[in-house]
Amino acid sequence: MLKVFEQIGRYFILMGKVFSRPEKGAIYRRRIVYEMEAIGVDSIGLTAIISIFIGAVITLQMCINLESPFIPQSLIGYATRETMILEFSSTVVALILSGKVGSSIASEIGTMRITEQIDALEIMGVNAASYLILPKIVAAVVFFPFLTILSIGIGVLGGYLIAMATGIMIPDNYLEGIMLDFDSYSVTYSLIKSAVFAYIITSISAFFGYYAKGNSLEVGKASTRAVVVGSVVIMIFNLILTQVLLI
Repeated sequence: MLKVFEQIGRYFILMGKVFSRPEKGAIYRRRIVYEMEAIGVDSIGLTAIISIFIGAVITLQMCINLESPFIPQSLIGYATRETMILEFSSTVVALILSGKVGSSIASEIGTMRITEQIDALEIMGVNAASYLILPKIVAAVVFFPFLTILSIGIGVLGGYLIAMATGIMIPDNYLEGIMLDFDSYSVTYSLIKSAVFAYIITSISAFFGYYAKGNSLEVGKASTRAVVVGSVVIMIFNLILTQVLLI
């Protein structure tokens, strides 16, 4: 238990370094643009593929399990839309990206630590924590909401395509359902969650990479710990944010 509190303390100390003594603004802007491409743009394909299949699966399952003359088919489109907005496109996509983005960040910074590149930056008077980590955090917090919007749109499209391809329901009823009782606050809630999860993924992954010790095997272990801890923290904050924002 004491080790857990020690890790939490070290995390907040590192975050204090990350958000203090920024280097030149021009340098940060270039790094943020680079990290947006590395973290965000390179994740578009994975997000799109997963979202379209999940949207299709949700629609199929709803059609199979809610097959009743007393349940209008439009509710299937409504349920698919709400599932994508409220939970999948923010939380589940964040968990998936925690494995892709989180492990990449932890490995990158961990490798720099064990090869003493971070020590070299600090010797030169550079705030290594801020220089390496802050652009990743900013890039993820800015770009992840765009991935969430993309996921929602593609997931809903996936449901429509499977309805057309299989004939399991009337596509027009699906379209009627996705326009039924739309609440824009649900999208706002999803975007807030995605921004918070982006910060959690990048900061926790950077933390484990920054304090990696030993050899390349330890970097791999740090990467694994980053993904596991990041996923657990995401689920905890998912519960907290749902309680705070929706109830």
